[in-house]
Amino acid sequence: MPAPPAKFFNTTGPCDPQRHYMLPPTPRLPEARALIEMDRYFVLHAPRQTGKTTTLAALASELTAEGGIAALMFSCEDAKTAGDDVALTEAVLLDTLREAAEASGWPDELLPPDPWPQAQVGSRFRKALSAWCRRCPRRVVLFLDEIDALQGTSLISILSQLRHGHNVRSGGRPFPASVVLCGLRDLRDYKVASGGDPVRFSPASPFNILADSLRLGDFTTDQITELYDQHTQATGQEFTKDTVDRVFELTQGQPWLVNALAHEITFKMGVTGTITTCQVDDAKERLIRARATHLDALAARLHDPRVKRVIEPIVAGTSPGTDIAFDHAASYVHDLGLIRGTRDLEIANPIYREVLLRVLGDRTERFVRADPHTFVLPDGRFDLPRLLEEFVIFWREHGEVLIQQEGYHEAACQIILMAFLHRLVNGGGYLDREYAAGTKRLDMLARWPYNGPDGQRLIQREAMELKVWRPGADDPQPEGLAQLDRYLDRLTLTTGVLVIFDRRPEAPPWKERGGFDQATTPSGRQVTVLRV
Repeated sequence: MPAPPAKFFNTTGPCDPQRHYMLPPTPRLPEARALIEMDRYFVLHAPRQTGKTTTLAALASELTAEGGIAALMFSCEDAKTAGDDVALTEAVLLDTLREAAEASGWPDELLPPDPWPQAQVGSRFRKALSAWCRRCPRRVVLFLDEIDALQGTSLISILSQLRHGHNVRSGGRPFPASVVLCGLRDLRDYKVASGGDPVRFSPASPFNILADSLRLGDFTTDQITELYDQHTQATGQEFTKDTVDRVFELTQGQPWLVNALAHEITFKMGVTGTITTCQVDDAKERLIRARATHLDALAARLHDPRVKRVIEPIVAGTSPGTDIAFDHAASYVHDLGLIRGTRDLEIANPIYREVLLRVLGDRTERFVRADPHTFVLPDGRFDLPRLLEEFVIFWREHGEVLIQQEGYHEAACQIILMAFLHRLVNGGGYLDREYAAGTKRLDMLARWPYNGPDGQRLIQREAMELKVWRPGADDPQPEGLAQLDRYLDRLTLTTGVLVIFDRRPEAPPWKERGGFDQATTPSGRQVTVLRV
């Protein structure tokens, strides 16, 4: 591994402009400054590892440097262990606030009073802030980072004290001019926790900005180019336009992933010369195999019942729930960054799509004993027909048990086949998966690099469509052939495979499943149909 350069792509914690390639933080959140100038209290939320802390730190520094404001960011994370102990929570928050202020290099007149005034539990945080604002010659602006660390009664108490202070400001009493709650949660969660209605607008609640909150967005293609250009200017190593486009395609601009791919290529892989799309694909595989901290943390969420309730119909392609509880679960999963939005219900980006299916398929992969190398033909291509025959044997032997053991029961068939394919293809090729709620299918493209007769680098591409025949439904073959046709059109392929899993009670016995047939799609393509 090479020695660390003067600057590098950051994948751990807030960015430091002296050490890391980074985009200017505050332009990513232009609305924040306007709301602060209006003395608003509001929420900034975004998934982890998107740049919230970096952006707030830069904004606090800029506001303070301009002269009229003392803007301070401090983290609530140390108060996590306090739980429902309000007294301990208040003490930890005030200690952390003081440490942040003393580390800022401010002159004495801007610093909080020492000691804090004595007050009853449940009002100490509010009265401490009032005492500071009474002493400070500037308007005080507070950024409470990692506000999600507060729990239960403690969270309710701190929010209530902020709301009380917000409401008495109109009478001329000293209190922070603007407060920003920064974390994963959206506005609704704080309105509920502070005793408000999650739906209706109420001017009395400090957590109401036109019934909305700010969300820090992902990078655009232009922003990725701007970020990567900093590395090019520092080292001369270029990212091609196709490379940037591939990074965006895989990450959809998720900031940690954008930085992690570049760090993997430029530092861990030690690539020299111009960076290509093939190296991006290799870096993606390395990140997923290593289960980098960020990806592992997301994967751990799959066991949360709220996450399962949303992710399972996405993987299975079934219709999502329509009740309020599902809506709340979808908002929570969106706040985690796992899905793009709460309406279309699609996984946020292709890397997350792969991670989720690989994690869910871990149990199945342990049952796969076939040697991946035996599926490579003499000419270097991959033997897909033989792989499917091996899957039939595997399904007859293990399918029933694996379905019963699979926590994501509705998506069990898709998870098991994907795990089998991944175990045997991923050693030398790639699997691209597409799935979304309500589509009644899962699309899969296997890409297998090999050398042609003249030594040229070629890519074998094999497309599959996965369908499930559920109880009470019609045979999905006609619909599946039409869907496979559209998928092949998009991929410009002439043939593919339709796999139909029979989940009906009247399905054939397990030992008899696994029949192959040929069928013609609506456009006239000849494709293979496998029923298991």
